[in-house]
Amino acid sequence: MYNLLIGGAAGQGIETTAAVLEKTLKRSGYSVFTMRDFMSRVRGGHNFSTIRFGTEVVRSHSDQLDGIIALNEETVRLHRDKLNETGFILCDTKLAIDDPRAIQLPMAEMARTIGNPNVTGSIAVGAILKLFATGLDLVEPVLRESVKEQYIPVNIQALQEGFNAVEERFPHLEGPFADWMILSGNKALALGALAAGLKFYSAYPMSPSTSIMEYLAEKSGPAEIVVEQAEDEIAGINMAIGASFAGARAMTGTSGGGFSLKVEALGLAGMMEIPLVVVDAQRPGPVTGLPTRTEQSDLKFVISASQGEFPRMVIGLRHHADAFTQTVRALNLAEKYQIPIIILTDQYLADASATVAPFEWEKIERVEPADPSGIKGEYLRYRFTDDGISPRLLPGQSEHLVIVDSDEHDERGWITESADMRQRMMDKRMKKLEKLKEELLEPDFIGAEDFETLLIGWGSTYGPTEEAVKLLNEGKGTAAGKTAALVFGDVFPLPERLLRKHAAQAKRIINIEQNATGQLAGLIRETTGITVSANILKYDGRQIMAREIVQGVLAEVKK
Repeated sequence: MYNLLIGGAAGQGIETTAAVLEKTLKRSGYSVFTMRDFMSRVRGGHNFSTIRFGTEVVRSHSDQLDGIIALNEETVRLHRDKLNETGFILCDTKLAIDDPRAIQLPMAEMARTIGNPNVTGSIAVGAILKLFATGLDLVEPVLRESVKEQYIPVNIQALQEGFNAVEERFPHLEGPFADWMILSGNKALALGALAAGLKFYSAYPMSPSTSIMEYLAEKSGPAEIVVEQAEDEIAGINMAIGASFAGARAMTGTSGGGFSLKVEALGLAGMMEIPLVVVDAQRPGPVTGLPTRTEQSDLKFVISASQGEFPRMVIGLRHHADAFTQTVRALNLAEKYQIPIIILTDQYLADASATVAPFEWEKIERVEPADPSGIKGEYLRYRFTDDGISPRLLPGQSEHLVIVDSDEHDERGWITESADMRQRMMDKRMKKLEKLKEELLEPDFIGAEDFETLLIGWGSTYGPTEEAVKLLNEGKGTAAGKTAALVFGDVFPLPERLLRKHAAQAKRIINIEQNATGQLAGLIRETTGITVSANILKYDGRQIMAREIVQGVLAEVKK
């Protein structure tokens, strides 16, 4: 497996260079995972992307580098200590780099000679492909996806110049991933929504959720959906609730700060029993926090958001394929149980891109509202049923009157202040959770069956945890004994079967989260009484890495 870093200031073309390179490497057969680390500014600062690629599925990043493409001296200064001894630093001759691993090319001068000073990124890509023994035949189609047609010839010339300027250094590894897709987490989520029949998306732009809206807007014509950029966060969720009431499968998205503004309307969906999916792409808070960084600190907030009590579900997306399948499932479950479902992703997963096996669209099923022809006699929107789920008809689609209300109501939907009716209606709504719990997905079990150390986590810690378990079981964690992990996707209600089974076997349980208080560990203790032995927590805005988990586990074992 190889790992590259492309670094420089905002505005130097890091994103375009990384996008061309990752797509070309994927088409040559590699599994690719690209992590993006960028500051909240348009120009300047220090931004970088790491591209990790190999012949096995890659689901996480690393800071152990085989190569650095440095667009400025700061990149070298900040990252050279993570560069392998056999690695390289590819940079321009104008940079004052005193390192024997440096490969300095006059890229700016080469670009001017070619006739366009903006093609230095293509020169660098050509050089990288040569260093890793990958030809140029696959890069032209990628360029056509990223560069305007009139600039294709000059960029191809730049690629060739960079390719000819260096010698092969690393062998090309044959991987089976050429026909896979490469998607960001947010794009995978958006595709899942489209596959589930999404018809209406409304949101106010807030990073790192904005690219969901951008992608859906781009596809709104061929997909025949409505995408509305709302004037604020409150309007965004209320539009989605209104669209869902009218029969359109609807979703809204935001980050934690925007979710804060949506919570009263979330309760409205709960009281009116309107299907709704809300995406919270987490970033560090409170308030503005770190707008372009990652965290997992909204879990307890979204579980209890909005006053009063009503059934809901919370799903944490674990990786890119999971982002697709769980979004499909969220929209179907929201429709089936007529509840709000909250999808938790984060900046790391939202902005990272990875290779994903093609989705099986033909196998996707959609849950639809009740058929009005099956309703006999008076239609009661909130009819008491054994499972708490009342037949939901769409207004204007039948002879029946569909009544909903934000106040407490009776079976018809008429406002009531009856104490008996209040209790019966609350019991009806909460009864949905009993049936929903039967559909919960247990956490993924990773590692050795005869483990002593059990790691637990949720959401985007999946990739780093998976790799850490592998490293520990390959001999780096002998003191910890054999290791396994449970990584949760369904988080609330909490699936308990595998947790109780494996917790009883574990000599120690170590919780891994991207927050300061161990929110999953607290939820587990509250729900099951199971207490973790230790927490490995990271909350500096950067995603935890496998080596950090390994170090944390070994440190806990030694205590």
